[in-house]
Amino acid sequence: MTTPRYTPLAAALPATVPFVGPETQERARGRLFQARLGANESVFGPSPKTIAAMRAAVPQTWKYGDAENFDLKTAIAKRLEVAADNVIVGNGIDGLLGSLVRMCVGQGDPVVTSSGAYPTFNYHVNGFGGDLVTVPFRDDFEDTTALVTKARDVNAKLVYLANPDNPMGTCHRGGVVQSMIDALPPGCLLVLDEAYVEFAPQGTSPKIDVDDRRVIRFRTFSKAYGMAGARVGYGIGHHDLIRNFNKVRDHFGMSKVSQVGALTALADQDYLAEVIQKVDEARRRISAIAIANDLMPIPSSTNFVAIDCGRDGDFARAVLAELVKRDVFVRMPFVAPQDRCIRVSAGTGPELDLFEAALPPALEAAG
Repeated sequence: MTTPRYTPLAAALPATVPFVGPETQERARGRLFQARLGANESVFGPSPKTIAAMRAAVPQTWKYGDAENFDLKTAIAKRLEVAADNVIVGNGIDGLLGSLVRMCVGQGDPVVTSSGAYPTFNYHVNGFGGDLVTVPFRDDFEDTTALVTKARDVNAKLVYLANPDNPMGTCHRGGVVQSMIDALPPGCLLVLDEAYVEFAPQGTSPKIDVDDRRVIRFRTFSKAYGMAGARVGYGIGHHDLIRNFNKVRDHFGMSKVSQVGALTALADQDYLAEVIQKVDEARRRISAIAIANDLMPIPSSTNFVAIDCGRDGDFARAVLAELVKRDVFVRMPFVAPQDRCIRVSAGTGPELDLFEAALPPALEAAG
C-alpha cells in the first residue's frame, strides 16, 4: 500500500493535542456543560464596541486580511511606546510560539522549560525535534534560578517562562524576571509569555527594552480582551528577531474580522478595566468557595484560581471527574505536585453558583 512519506520525526510523534477541548468532552458525554470554567477564556466577552466593529467587518470577509497587520501592529506599538518593527502579530500566542520554535530549534537542540508549564510550547518543541529539558516548580512558582542554571548546563537555545504562570496563577515581580534575563547564558533567548499580564499587579512585567536581544515577550487578545475565538496574539522584541518571523510565519493567518476586532478592543481601555474588576471579583469568590470547603486557593494573578485539594493528584483527578459529572468543566495541572490542584476559571455569577453547589458533593464522592 502506498502511503505518504512522513519524516522520521513526524512518524515517531504521537497524534495528540496539548489540551482536550470542552467541545470534545461534550461530544463524548452526550450533553453540554452548564458551567464552562476550565479554558481560561473570558466569559465576559469582547467589548460591545469590539463586537459592533467585527459585525460591521463581516461583509468584507471575502478579502484576505492585511498580510502585514499594519494598522493593528502600529496601534500596539503606539500603546507600548515602541517602533512598529518591534512588533509581530499572529494567530494567537500559540501560533507565534510555533513560528519562533521553527526559527530557532533544530533536531536535538536543547530547550528549557518548567515541568508542568504551558504544554503548547512543549508541543511545538517536540514537533520540530528539539530536546525538551525541564526543571520543577518551587513552591508553586516557576523557578527562575533553576531555569537559568539548566539553560547554562545544556547550552539551551530557548528558555520558556510564563509570568503570570499557567497553570498555577502565580507571578514573579518584574525585577526577578529582569535578573533572570541578565543571567542568561550567551545566545539563549528568554521566551516570556505574558498572556495574563493585564490581570497581574503593577510591576509584574519588566520594562520593555526592545534593544535587548535576549528576550521576546508574547501577549494576547484571548484573555483580558475576551477574544479567544478570534486568535490574535502579538510579540515584542528586537527588530532583527521580529524581522525573521517573516521567513516562517503564515502571512495570511489573520482574518480581516479578527484584525478589526483587536484594533477596536485595544482602543477600548475602559471596558478592559471593567473586565479586570469582574475577574478580580470572581477570583475572590472562587477563593471563598474553596475555603468554605476546607480547601486552599493559590493566590492568583490571572483569570483563574488553582485550588489545592489537600491530597494527591489521584484525589484531585477524582474531584475533577465528579465536577464534570455535574456539568461543571474545569481543568487541573498535569504534573506532580501541582496536580494536587484543580484550576477554575473566572466565571459569571450563575456559573460560580453552579460550581459552589457542585463542589461539596464532588468532594464527598471523590473522597
